[in-house]
Amino acid sequence: MKRLVLGLFLFASWQFSAQELYMPRNIKKAYENGTRDLSGAPGKNYWQNKGIYNVEVKVDANSKMVSGKETILYSNNSPDNLSELAIRFVNNLHKPQAPRSGMVSKDFLTSGLHIKSFIVNGEKYAINSENWGTVEKVKLNSVLKSKAKAEIKIEWEYPLSVQSGREGQIDPETFYVAYSFPRISVYDDYNGWDMLPHSDRQEFYNDFNDYSFAITAPKNYVVWATGDFLNPEAVLQSEYLKRYKTSLKSDKVIHVATGHEMKSGKVTKQNKWNVWKFKASNITDFCFALSNHYAWDASSVQLKTKRASVQASYGPEAKDFEHYVEWMRYNLEWFSKNWPGVEYPYNVMTAVQGYADMEYPMMINDTSIPDDFQDARLTADHEIAHTYFPFYMGINETRYAFMDEGWATTLEYLIGIDENGEAKAKEFYKNFRVKRWINDPSAEQDQPIITMSTQVSGAGYGNNSYVKASLSYLALKDYLGDDLFKKALHHYMNNWNGKHPIPWDYFYSMNTGSGKNLNWFFNNWFYTNNYIDLKVAGASQMNDLLTVNIDNVGGFVIPFEAEISYEDGTAEKLHFSPSVWEKDQRKAMLTIPITKKVKSINLNGGIFMDYTPDDNKKTL
Repeated sequence: MKRLVLGLFLFASWQFSAQELYMPRNIKKAYENGTRDLSGAPGKNYWQNKGIYNVEVKVDANSKMVSGKETILYSNNSPDNLSELAIRFVNNLHKPQAPRSGMVSKDFLTSGLHIKSFIVNGEKYAINSENWGTVEKVKLNSVLKSKAKAEIKIEWEYPLSVQSGREGQIDPETFYVAYSFPRISVYDDYNGWDMLPHSDRQEFYNDFNDYSFAITAPKNYVVWATGDFLNPEAVLQSEYLKRYKTSLKSDKVIHVATGHEMKSGKVTKQNKWNVWKFKASNITDFCFALSNHYAWDASSVQLKTKRASVQASYGPEAKDFEHYVEWMRYNLEWFSKNWPGVEYPYNVMTAVQGYADMEYPMMINDTSIPDDFQDARLTADHEIAHTYFPFYMGINETRYAFMDEGWATTLEYLIGIDENGEAKAKEFYKNFRVKRWINDPSAEQDQPIITMSTQVSGAGYGNNSYVKASLSYLALKDYLGDDLFKKALHHYMNNWNGKHPIPWDYFYSMNTGSGKNLNWFFNNWFYTNNYIDLKVAGASQMNDLLTVNIDNVGGFVIPFEAEISYEDGTAEKLHFSPSVWEKDQRKAMLTIPITKKVKSINLNGGIFMDYTPDDNKKTL
């Protein structure tokens, strides 16, 4: 039973006015230079660099070596003359001397990248990559001037690790080939060259580049990749080519090839090597996978402006993956129409059964969870949600993981309500996401969300990036209401699609998009050591008014429901948004009109779980 609350009064022991948001000095400089604007939009002087990559890569299934050569046409759109290039190769994480967040097995270790040739503008460089880490600078013989271009040619090779996580050997004849080519690291307006070493915890930050890939694979190996598949006629035998093309126009799941057909040698052209070609433009990364025995399912889904291909490849025991194509068809349409309510921006989405639970542009690499289809489906939901953050929006995940993981967690929860019902979605979110954080009082759990992700370790990293960030977005959605929240979110996304937003761009875009100064809210959620802990300090009934005094012990401004039990055995729930805390974030006084004798009142935050729920209740 819901009823209008006629009165709400806030008791203010101190006022929390709209405050400025703290900025590090380098971020301030970007705003001063006009590359970013306090409206939340890119500034009049905004720029970002870009590479056009033409890559030829070969995977040897016997030696497990990946070798290739690439030509990069790199545009220096910055106002700076560049005397060096930073080259990033994430797979050097597998070298024994690479820094990592914990122990790894011997199967994880490899010799890393070997640069065979390095040429800039026709001039050969003597490169010894033996001691290279995940990012290294190359001193240029001639300065790359502002607004100029350079042509970089690199030949390279590296071994696939036996242990597969985000990339490597899923099994001896199935490979997930990600982060597979040396690339030019990001040069941006607030840090210059991105020289942060990659670790096995942090994720990625790349420019929006154009990629053309020619992937040489042994016969009987099918290749799935980022981008448009350019030459299916050249690599698939006629029956399987027909099935694949049918899937591009079908709403039904097409079994392009079964595992048995793959192993029989009927699927690919019977050349010793086949060259598979793919192309993707204005995207932050490119990856591919190949197998000679994984089943291949496909279908497509009609969106507002296009039909998108949906594909899955998986082994015989992955019963959940048999449903992946139908799940992903639903997923792409739901995200496009509901939350975030932006059309899926690409032509394809492919799921590969692996071990990572990891997102890549237009691809996901998911663990099979055959005994829990709800968990399996939510895993796919989460990884595909990353399409928007960090791929549609070029998030710096390395430094600010909450800008993408928090959103993916939120979108996973919202689509989960539709898939599983509100009660199950809330229970899953609480048990899988919130409970481990709120019940852990250790100091690392209370670090401010704004803390750079590279500076937060252990469970604190995950809870800052996923849980607390997601709760902040859901609290803001409750405060603004769905319509205004979506309007503000779209304003942010329109500002920064295809660009590199940082947290302040989000904060200021949401301010402008909503028409409200939300700095009080962002200060509370992102800059404090707060947690969630409400307490009923007192409650009394005077005639037809119930007065409830609340202490916000933990500090986070959350929505909650006041559950009122009456002496006649009836009950009702009244919802309060975070607006309760706008004037005073530590104390609030509710005055609620009532018509019956109150027995007790309880404050229930739902998914905003309370650290000490026992003091949320008061008996009158």
